[in-house]
Amino acid sequence: MINKSAIISLVASFLLVAGGSVGFYYLYDHYDSTTVNATSSLGEAKEAPTSDEDSEDLKSIIHDTQKSVVQINVQLKDGTSSGSGFLYNNKGDVITNAHVVEEAQKIIVKTSDAKQFEAQVIGMGETIDIALLRVPGLKDTAPLPVAEKRIAEVGDNIIALGSPLGLQNTVTTGIISGLDREFILEPYRYENIYQISAPITDGNSGGPLIDAKTGEAIAINSAGTESGAIGFSIPMKNVIEQLKTWSSDPVELTVDDESKESVSTPQGLTGEDFEENATYLIGYFYESLATQDYVTAYSLLGSRWQNEMNYEKFRSGYIRTLDVEVSNMAGTLNENNEEVKVTATIEAQERTEEHKTKTSMYNVTYQVGYENDHLKIFSGKAKKLK
Repeated sequence: MINKSAIISLVASFLLVAGGSVGFYYLYDHYDSTTVNATSSLGEAKEAPTSDEDSEDLKSIIHDTQKSVVQINVQLKDGTSSGSGFLYNNKGDVITNAHVVEEAQKIIVKTSDAKQFEAQVIGMGETIDIALLRVPGLKDTAPLPVAEKRIAEVGDNIIALGSPLGLQNTVTTGIISGLDREFILEPYRYENIYQISAPITDGNSGGPLIDAKTGEAIAINSAGTESGAIGFSIPMKNVIEQLKTWSSDPVELTVDDESKESVSTPQGLTGEDFEENATYLIGYFYESLATQDYVTAYSLLGSRWQNEMNYEKFRSGYIRTLDVEVSNMAGTLNENNEEVKVTATIEAQERTEEHKTKTSMYNVTYQVGYENDHLKIFSGKAKKLK
């Protein structure tokens, strides 16, 4: 699985860097005065299952769960911050930490396919570090399965997902390394929470902790030590009833018709942000192909390209692709600020007609821009390298 994790880490290295970060909190009364940060994100990958079958299963679980994980960008009175969250039901409700969205003046969530929507807080804990957002634009979108009643055990394999330092769809695997931890990070009390082996840093608070066997969310990543060696996650079982209450009886919810539509429009999105969005989308396109998720990959194409090439023809062009690594990715905005040219080098493992595996290298070029306020791949071409 080490090679598979490297692919995901490589793709993640091209993703957006969101402005701001979650503030630091410190804990001195527990764990031998180790400092704990009220944030949760991912660092170096841990060892994972080594068999090919287990590796493919883990890779599929990661890709499938990422579709329900969002990056949360928060506009504050005096700046910005970012965190993570995950889609909880078909109402468009997103779970995150309270400290991610406290004092927010505007909240934008970004999905795995680079769409952005405005969100509203419909419930926030005062002493428990959870919050629930409603995102009308994500209504009827498939949510992440949640283990509402199960309590994990020490040694259980886990996957932590989120957007540390603004790097969307970053992944770390590890284990549950402790149970029933308790401490206070004012104003929040953390009781009966999991200790995990996943390293943690700014920006991933509110992301899901996934059971590596079932793909279910078992906890909310919420805090970590200053060294990043230990993380802490709030079990879903502890908070699920409160989340259900907020969802059925939202607090001060007002829905603006405009918030139902994507806010990811080209107006004002030029320069580095546009280029980073475009390179992110190409990375996600190849991640989808690497996991044989052709439906998602095809959905990222613009309408003109889809009209010229139907889904079956698209799928047949990649059906022999077993794996993909992306390198040397760069985006260049055109003079009219309307499209970004993305170039990259692709190393693809492909299956031959003789059922053997070969590795091929390509230089690829894509044109990426906005169509109906959604980022799409307009065209692309590839040149095979000798």
